[in-house]
Amino acid sequence: MNSSITGYSDKISVAGGETIAFKVSARPARPYEARLVRIIHGDMNPAGPGYKEAHVPSSIEGRHDGREQRIHCGSWACVDGNRHFARLRSMTLQAIVWPTRPGGRAQTIMSLWNPDAGQGVRLDINARGELEAVLAQGGRTETVASGKPMLAREWYSVALSIDAEEGVLTLHQVPHRVYARVDDRARVQRRQSAPALDGQTLLAFAATPAPAGGRIIGTALMNGKIDRPRLSARALDEAEIRALEDPSFQGMRTAGVVGVWDFSRRMESESIEDVSGNQLHGRTLNLPVRAMKGANWTGEEMNWRHAPRQYGAMHFHDDSVHDAGWETDFSLTVPASLRSGLYAAHLRCGDDEEFIPFVVRATPGQTGNRIAYLVPTASYMAYANEHMPTDAPLAQLLTDQVAVLRKNDVFLSEHREYGNSCYDVHSDGAGVCYTSRLRPILNMRPKYRSWLGGRGSALWQFNADTHVTDWLEAQGYGYDCLSDEDLHYQGEAALGDYDVLVTSSHSEYWSKEMWDAVDAFRGRGGRIISMGGNTWYWRVAFNPSVPGVMEVRRNEDGTRAWAAEPGEYYHSFTGEYGGLWRRQGRPPQMIAGNGFIAQGFDDSSYYLRQEGSFDPRARFIFEGIADDERIGDFGLVGNGAAGLELDHVDRLLGSPPNTLVLASSTGHSDIYQVVAEEILINYPGTGGTVSPLVKADLVFYETAAGGAVFSTGSIAWAGSLSHNGYDNNVSRIMRNVLNRFLDPEPF
Repeated sequence: MNSSITGYSDKISVAGGETIAFKVSARPARPYEARLVRIIHGDMNPAGPGYKEAHVPSSIEGRHDGREQRIHCGSWACVDGNRHFARLRSMTLQAIVWPTRPGGRAQTIMSLWNPDAGQGVRLDINARGELEAVLAQGGRTETVASGKPMLAREWYSVALSIDAEEGVLTLHQVPHRVYARVDDRARVQRRQSAPALDGQTLLAFAATPAPAGGRIIGTALMNGKIDRPRLSARALDEAEIRALEDPSFQGMRTAGVVGVWDFSRRMESESIEDVSGNQLHGRTLNLPVRAMKGANWTGEEMNWRHAPRQYGAMHFHDDSVHDAGWETDFSLTVPASLRSGLYAAHLRCGDDEEFIPFVVRATPGQTGNRIAYLVPTASYMAYANEHMPTDAPLAQLLTDQVAVLRKNDVFLSEHREYGNSCYDVHSDGAGVCYTSRLRPILNMRPKYRSWLGGRGSALWQFNADTHVTDWLEAQGYGYDCLSDEDLHYQGEAALGDYDVLVTSSHSEYWSKEMWDAVDAFRGRGGRIISMGGNTWYWRVAFNPSVPGVMEVRRNEDGTRAWAAEPGEYYHSFTGEYGGLWRRQGRPPQMIAGNGFIAQGFDDSSYYLRQEGSFDPRARFIFEGIADDERIGDFGLVGNGAAGLELDHVDRLLGSPPNTLVLASSTGHSDIYQVVAEEILINYPGTGGTVSPLVKADLVFYETAAGGAVFSTGSIAWAGSLSHNGYDNNVSRIMRNVLNRFLDPEPF
């Protein structure tokens, strides 16, 4: 793999007859070859079956002219130019701001700017962290600074007033909180004429617009929150500025007011609304974070829906990415005859190659296959382009080994414009709660090895999941694939007439619609095989009006890379409470029978049979397995079947009372630790060598509708399936379970 050629598709899942578009960037621009492949096994480890793909002749096959396409990251918002801006002479630009990285470089709060001419008026935070007015026209630029550096993560009322008749400019910098020995309040006045604005002037928030390759992009991007921005057609004094900050302003005709933007309205959209009555509505770019508490948040209401006026801020980041916006290079209309499965557009230029994976789903009931494999695309999005091996100081402690960086890891570290995962923090330290698939996701690739995947194959998420598809293929099972988005948008109907649902090695992120669909499938007697660990864990939301984006709020509890700010626990896309499903009355034990209990990323271990395995109800599972046999003391992931993240039975968290613990793992190292949500008080003894909680439970239970659930409780389990040419006790157990689950006789 090499990151000199990258690409993405406009869809993650397509059915026969639908068209998927591929966008490619070659650096430097040069031709490349494309073809369609079905991905079977993406693991390059020579101890396993090796890499497997099937070439599928298609219309995309052949030589394509390559070009370099760039990603312009950074979130901002703008209002298109119009007569209101062109006739402004006297004016006041104002907002309440919460800068997170003042200083170091210029950052624009608001701008009235002609991007082609490079002229207009800006209200900035300069490289010294001071509020600054910038006025540019005819190649001449003048600045007026407050002379007082602003504190990070503190609220300020800021304004730039220009009185054209008097030729006076006034800069206001008013801290909302006053500290002893901190001098950060300023009022600076200077005789200054304003540049003339024209019909090509844009109003922008958190950026200065500039042309780039036929597009308008944001420059001088701001890190921080903007609350209650306003624009007036006259010079306001400080009392008038503060009065206009009133969040209850809704369409009142106040003299001189041009625009009053309320960021608490239509939070799920890419729109920003002007409530002045002048209809100066705008749009956001690269999804600034919404449902953010504003300067007037009291702490008495945590749900933004209940007090929207206290959530009128947007948090802007200079490294946010939504849609890379690349042009389409080629498209594929999926033949109706193409079997369901994991596919990729495979691109090759010399020794460099790239895969752009996607799911081909079947129309439920038309293939005759009775197994549905759920491809965890929500989890892939959560981990998309994560930077933990280069950014996270604890990465090597988690794995007990030096992180090995591959070409894609180095490329992502050097090219931050490719965006972050929900395990990263933005450049200002805020957690990344939005993620998008409309960009190249370089760790969602066959052949990719992860720093987090333990010893051995070192696989995580997408490539680890090909152990499941490879086993299904090798054993001759007919199955169809569907994505998390299919399940989210279609609900239980996506599972059609399937009898068995197989989930992946790490199906961690679930929307309510997905959760409800699987629960309904189970309720009608469907059989579920959870082939991994740490499942049904985080609640997520997909944006109802902006395709390809997902949100996660890491609230209050859980094993997490960052924590949401108090008061920012509810999803902006849907208004739903975020965080762990466990904290919302739906622990993973309720569906899987087991749930997250421990994690470690060095070596995997094995299972020993427990009393439940000798119950007559479980006899079919252990046919051909000796009583004292170690289960899974081998495997491509850490050399064992029990590893990375482990799940256990807990009746208090919803494990059904008829759940059988069939086997439990043992022999884990102290790199394995009990997860944070299980610990009320820190105490010694939470490591794998001493804590009885550090284990994976292999479980089975029947449902009231005649179905059943089998859960492995380990991410590493699927990595053991192919051992010894698929002839091993892990593979045998899975054949026993799947064959019985395909038997229509009720449990």
